[in-house]
Amino acid sequence: MLTRTGANTPEAEAIVELMAETGRKARAAARPLAIASPEVKTAALLAMADCIERRKAEILQANEQDMTNGAAAGMTPALLDRLKLDDKRISGIADSIRVIADLADPVGQVIAEWDRPNGLHIERVRTPLGVIGVIYESRPNVTADAGALCLKSGNAVILRGGSDSVHSSRAIHAALSEGLELAGLPRDAIQLVSTTDRSAVGEMLKGLDGNLDVIIPRGGKSLVARVQAEARVPVFAHLEGLCHVYIDGSADLNLARKIVVNAKMRRTGVCGSAETLLVDRLIAPTYLTPLLNDLVEAGCEIRGDEQVTKLYGKAKVATEADWSTEYLDAIISVKLVDGIEGALDHINRYSSHHTEAVIAEDESVVERFFNEIDSAILLHNASTQFADGGEFGMGAEIGIATGKMHARGPVGVEQLTSFKYLVRGTGQIRP
Repeated sequence: MLTRTGANTPEAEAIVELMAETGRKARAAARPLAIASPEVKTAALLAMADCIERRKAEILQANEQDMTNGAAAGMTPALLDRLKLDDKRISGIADSIRVIADLADPVGQVIAEWDRPNGLHIERVRTPLGVIGVIYESRPNVTADAGALCLKSGNAVILRGGSDSVHSSRAIHAALSEGLELAGLPRDAIQLVSTTDRSAVGEMLKGLDGNLDVIIPRGGKSLVARVQAEARVPVFAHLEGLCHVYIDGSADLNLARKIVVNAKMRRTGVCGSAETLLVDRLIAPTYLTPLLNDLVEAGCEIRGDEQVTKLYGKAKVATEADWSTEYLDAIISVKLVDGIEGALDHINRYSSHHTEAVIAEDESVVERFFNEIDSAILLHNASTQFADGGEFGMGAEIGIATGKMHARGPVGVEQLTSFKYLVRGTGQIRP
């Protein structure tokens, strides 16, 4: 296991200087990147995708080493699934980069414009954030997604992947660097922190001498909590994905059964996986058993409230802690509620404001759900697993943000921009 380098040692000083130099290189690369033409950025992205596919064998070999190390370290099946790459997933990484390449370039886009009575013409125009730091765990695909999204939005990026995915991330990063070089853009536009020492994260949280503009953490609750507590620069993040599915009395049973299994079991380790199922008490006698049988047959453990355990013998008794637990595993907590009112009360009490879904045919129920729940993503008659930038047509995402300032929901190319005002006059002065 890696340990934090001791303070005031030569090793610690070397990491401080390494990270400071990384920040300086990123800031230098950010300027030409911010003014790069859409055509040049698109060429770089397409070259990066081609390089990913051309280096597939190399990336798979690196990932195999990470998987072996992860299994030896006792990583859970859900975490190993996040880490694993295969031919299909590598092709998916390359395809995501190509989708990003096809997106409209946000830089220079006029968000709004208007004329003042004095003749001034004002435009609000999208501009890159500058240098973005991305700190992530277990997911080597984030290396490509984050690099591509930052490039498309005109930002330089510093990537700090976890030690568990270090070999995979390095192999993917080599392909990204090659693509940048082929397009004539600075290789320092996408940097991967070369050390796995944890103190490098601390240097990023300090802001790298003012050279880091935003930090985006992508990983477990402890990582995100640390970043939110210690960062001296703005953070786009969600602490956890405690996602709910509510089955209303007006729901179509067959639709509900299909959605619930997918929402929980498609991939249990993603932040959009459903963790709590709420069922209208009025339909429990007929709906509950089919819904829970489907989940059990798919390999899911059921933890229910007292009424659920009485109606369904295979359910374990849920504790108070279960209602606020992000399992990221094949486990779901189940509770009977008094219609939409009970669902709203439960979700507003326990939600992490990430993603919630309502299964209902009654439009008034859907409207209440959409209006009275303050989560970043709300779905009607669809799986919570759609909480993903790629599924939103963004090509990919760096993460899901649940805060209310600047970015919320999937963080894609538009969310990685700020704006400035361009004011055009004809000699106006202020009296």
